Amino acid sequence: MVLIALNVAVFIVGAIASKGTSLSSSQDSFSDRFVVALPYIADGQYWRLITSGFLHFGVLHIAMNMFALFQLGRALEGGLGRSRFVGVYLASLLAGSAGVIVVQRISGPSGYSATAGASGAIFGLLGCLALGMRARGISIMKSGLGITLLINLAITVGIPGVSLGGHLGGFIGGMICGAVLLSARPILSKKLTQLTPLMVGVASIIIAIVAAR
Repeated sequence: MVLIALNVAVFIVGAIASKGTSLSSSQDSFSDRFVVALPYIADGQYWRLITSGFLHFGVLHIAMNMFALFQLGRALEGGLGRSRFVGVYLASLLAGSAGVIVVQRISGPSGYSATAGASGAIFGLLGCLALGMRARGISIMKSGLGITLLINLAITVGIPGVSLGGHLGGFIGGMICGAVLLSARPILSKKLTQLTPLMVGVASIIIAIVAAR
C-alpha cells in the first residue's frame, strides 16, 4: 500500500506541476525530467533508472499498474515479508530500466524513446511469484497465473509503444529474486539470500551504465 501511495502521490504532483497534461497518455514537461532513455543515462543522469518507475503517462496507465501491484502484493508480501517484498520490487524496477537501455542500444537511435511506468517492477513481481509457485509444486497454468503471463507477454510483444525491454528486464530480475528467495531448497547462504534483491539492483545499474556507453 505504501508503494501504491508513492506512485499515486507522484502522479498527483505531476498533474499539478504540468497543469493537468499528465492526466493524458502523453509525455509532459514534468515527466521529461525523470523518464529513462539511453541518451540520458549516457549523459550521467542515473537517477532516472529509478525515478522513471514511479512515473505514469495517463490515468489508465497508473490505474492498471496499481491494480496489478495490489493483486500481486497480496499474493507475495505475506510470504516474502515487507522488506524483501520492497527489495524485489525495487530490484525489478531497476532491472526493467536496464532492459530499456539494453534494447535501445540494440535498436539504435530510432529506438531512443523515453520510457516510464511501474510495469517493469510489476513484471518482476509476476516472475517472482511464478518461481515461488513452482518451488512449492503449484502449477502456474492451473492457478491461472500462466494465462496472465502469456497475455501480458503477448501485449508486450504485439502492441506498439509498450516497453519490451522494460517488461522483459523486470521479469528476469524478478525471476532471479524469486528463484533465490522462494526456493524450496536454499541456493545461497542465508546472508547472501537476503541480499539477493540488492545484488540484482546493483547489477542492473551496472548493466544499464555499461550499455549506455
